[in-house]
Amino acid sequence: MSGDGAPELAVDATGLRIAVIAGSWHQKIMGGLIRGAHETIVDSGADHSLFRVAGAFELPLAAQAALRPAEDGGGGFDAAVCLGVIIRGGTPHFEYVAGSVTDGLTRVQLDSGKPVGFGVLTTDDEQQALDRSGLPGSRESKGREAAEAALHAALAVRRIQAGS
Repeated sequence: MSGDGAPELAVDATGLRIAVIAGSWHQKIMGGLIRGAHETIVDSGADHSLFRVAGAFELPLAAQAALRPAEDGGGGFDAAVCLGVIIRGGTPHFEYVAGSVTDGLTRVQLDSGKPVGFGVLTTDDEQQALDRSGLPGSRESKGREAAEAALHAALAVRRIQAGS
Protein backbone atom coordinates (compact mmCIF):
# COMPACT_ATOMS: atom_id res chain seq x y z
CA MET A 1 0.00 0.00 0.00
CA SER A 2 1.37 3.42 -0.92
CA GLY A 3 0.57 4.97 2.48
CA ASP A 4 2.89 2.66 4.38
CA GLY A 5 5.43 4.64 6.36
CA ALA A 6 3.67 7.99 5.93
CA PRO A 7 4.90 10.56 8.47
CA GLU A 8 2.69 12.42 10.92
CA LEU A 9 2.98 16.03 9.82
CA ALA A 10 0.48 17.75 12.10
CA VAL A 11 1.59 21.33 12.83
CA ASP A 12 0.37 24.57 14.37
CA ALA A 13 -0.23 26.69 11.28
CA THR A 14 -2.16 29.50 12.94
CA GLY A 15 -2.07 32.58 10.76
CA LEU A 16 -1.46 30.79 7.45
CA ARG A 17 -3.92 31.24 4.57
CA ILE A 18 -4.39 28.13 2.45
CA ALA A 19 -6.13 27.81 -0.92
CA VAL A 20 -7.76 24.43 -1.43
CA ILE A 21 -8.27 23.94 -5.15
CA ALA A 22 -10.35 20.97 -6.22
CA GLY A 23 -11.41 19.47 -9.53
CA SER A 24 -15.02 18.60 -10.25
CA TRP A 25 -14.78 15.12 -11.75
CA HIS A 26 -15.69 12.10 -9.57
CA GLN A 27 -17.74 14.01 -6.99
CA LYS A 28 -17.92 11.24 -4.38
CA ILE A 29 -14.16 10.78 -4.35
CA MET A 30 -13.58 14.55 -4.42
CA GLY A 31 -15.87 14.91 -1.41
CA GLY A 32 -13.58 12.66 0.63
CA LEU A 33 -10.43 14.45 -0.54
CA ILE A 34 -11.88 17.87 0.25
CA ARG A 35 -13.13 16.75 3.66
CA GLY A 36 -9.69 15.35 4.58
CA ALA A 37 -7.95 18.57 3.56
CA HIS A 38 -10.53 20.74 5.32
CA GLU A 39 -10.31 18.84 8.62
CA THR A 40 -6.51 18.90 8.57
CA ILE A 41 -6.32 22.63 7.89
CA VAL A 42 -8.92 23.45 10.55
CA ASP A 43 -7.09 21.26 13.08
CA SER A 44 -3.85 23.14 12.31
CA GLY A 45 -5.39 26.53 13.05
CA ALA A 46 -4.89 27.87 9.52
CA ASP A 47 -7.56 29.67 7.50
CA HIS A 48 -8.60 28.36 4.10
CA SER A 49 -10.81 28.95 1.11
CA LEU A 50 -12.11 26.34 -1.32
CA PHE A 51 -11.99 26.98 -5.05
CA ARG A 52 -13.46 24.56 -7.61
CA VAL A 53 -12.15 24.10 -11.13
CA ALA A 54 -13.40 21.90 -13.94
CA GLY A 55 -10.78 19.16 -13.74
CA ALA A 56 -7.24 18.27 -12.82
CA PHE A 57 -5.77 19.98 -15.88
CA GLU A 58 -6.96 23.37 -14.55
CA LEU A 59 -5.28 22.97 -11.14
CA PRO A 60 -1.88 24.50 -12.02
CA LEU A 61 -3.34 27.77 -13.33
CA ALA A 62 -5.64 28.14 -10.32
CA ALA A 63 -2.75 27.37 -7.95
CA GLN A 64 -0.60 29.97 -9.69
CA ALA A 65 -3.34 32.59 -9.25
CA ALA A 66 -3.83 31.66 -5.59
CA LEU A 67 -0.13 31.89 -4.74
CA ARG A 68 0.64 35.07 -6.69
CA PRO A 69 1.00 38.04 -4.31
CA ALA A 70 -2.15 40.13 -3.84
CA GLU A 71 -0.33 43.25 -5.08
CA ASP A 72 0.25 41.40 -8.37
CA GLY A 73 -3.41 40.49 -8.74
CA GLY A 74 -3.20 37.11 -7.05
CA GLY A 75 -4.77 35.62 -3.96
CA GLY A 76 -1.71 36.02 -1.75
CA PHE A 77 -2.20 32.61 -0.14
CA ASP A 78 0.67 31.01 1.79
CA ALA A 79 0.15 27.58 0.24
CA ALA A 80 -2.17 25.68 -2.06
CA VAL A 81 -3.60 22.19 -1.64
CA CYS A 82 -4.55 20.81 -5.05
CA LEU A 83 -6.99 17.91 -5.23
CA GLY A 84 -8.08 15.94 -8.27
CA VAL A 85 -8.79 12.52 -9.70
CA ILE A 86 -7.32 11.13 -12.92
CA ILE A 87 -8.35 7.54 -13.67
CA ARG A 88 -6.62 5.60 -16.41
CA GLY A 89 -8.74 4.84 -19.44
CA GLY A 90 -8.15 3.15 -22.74
CA THR A 91 -6.41 6.11 -24.41
CA PRO A 92 -3.16 8.04 -23.79
CA HIS A 93 -5.26 10.84 -22.21
CA PHE A 94 -4.28 9.66 -18.72
CA GLU A 95 -0.54 10.02 -19.33
CA TYR A 96 -0.87 13.46 -20.91
CA VAL A 97 -3.09 14.87 -18.19
CA ALA A 98 -1.24 13.27 -15.26
CA GLY A 99 2.14 14.41 -16.56
CA SER A 100 0.95 17.92 -17.37
CA VAL A 101 -0.69 18.39 -13.97
CA THR A 102 2.35 17.08 -12.11
CA ASP A 103 4.77 19.22 -14.12
CA GLY A 104 2.50 22.26 -13.86
CA LEU A 105 2.08 22.05 -10.09
CA THR A 106 5.82 21.51 -9.65
CA ARG A 107 6.50 24.61 -11.73
CA VAL A 108 3.97 26.68 -9.75
CA GLN A 109 5.58 25.62 -6.49
CA LEU A 110 9.11 26.45 -7.64
CA ASP A 111 8.18 29.69 -9.43
CA SER A 112 6.16 31.02 -6.49
CA GLY A 113 8.44 29.75 -3.73
CA LYS A 114 5.32 28.56 -1.94
CA PRO A 115 4.18 24.98 -1.26
CA VAL A 116 1.65 23.08 -3.32
CA GLY A 117 0.20 20.03 -1.62
CA PHE A 118 -0.22 17.34 -4.28
CA GLY A 119 -3.52 15.55 -3.68
CA VAL A 120 -4.13 14.43 -7.26
CA LEU A 121 -5.02 10.76 -7.42
CA THR A 122 -3.62 9.01 -10.48
CA THR A 123 -5.10 5.52 -10.43
CA ASP A 124 -5.79 2.59 -12.71
CA ASP A 125 -9.43 2.32 -11.65
CA GLU A 126 -12.13 3.91 -9.53
CA GLN A 127 -11.66 1.48 -6.63
CA GLN A 128 -8.05 2.57 -6.19
CA ALA A 129 -9.25 6.17 -6.02
CA LEU A 130 -11.94 5.30 -3.48
CA ASP A 131 -9.31 3.49 -1.37
CA ARG A 132 -7.28 6.73 -1.19
CA SER A 133 -10.16 9.21 -0.88
CA GLY A 134 -10.54 9.34 2.89
CA LEU A 135 -14.15 8.19 2.69
CA PRO A 136 -15.41 5.70 5.29
CA GLY A 137 -13.70 2.38 4.61
CA SER A 138 -10.77 3.99 2.75
CA ARG A 139 -7.26 2.89 3.62
CA GLU A 140 -5.79 6.35 3.05
CA SER A 141 -6.76 10.02 2.98
CA LYS A 142 -4.74 11.74 0.28
CA GLY A 143 -6.61 14.99 0.94
CA ARG A 144 -5.33 14.94 4.52
CA GLU A 145 -1.83 13.99 3.41
CA ALA A 146 -1.68 16.77 0.80
CA ALA A 147 -2.84 19.36 3.35
CA GLU A 148 -0.34 18.14 5.94
CA ALA A 149 2.49 18.32 3.41
CA ALA A 150 1.58 21.86 2.31
CA LEU A 151 1.24 23.15 5.88
CA HIS A 152 4.47 21.51 6.99
CA ALA A 153 6.38 22.85 3.98
CA ALA A 154 4.97 26.38 4.42
CA LEU A 155 6.25 26.50 7.99
CA ALA A 156 9.61 24.95 7.05
CA VAL A 157 10.10 27.51 4.27
CA ARG A 158 9.31 30.34 6.71
CA ARG A 159 11.89 29.01 9.18
CA ILE A 160 14.50 28.66 6.44
CA GLN A 161 13.84 32.18 5.16
CA ALA A 162 14.10 33.52 8.72
CA GLY A 163 17.43 31.75 9.13
CA SER A 164 16.33 29.71 12.12
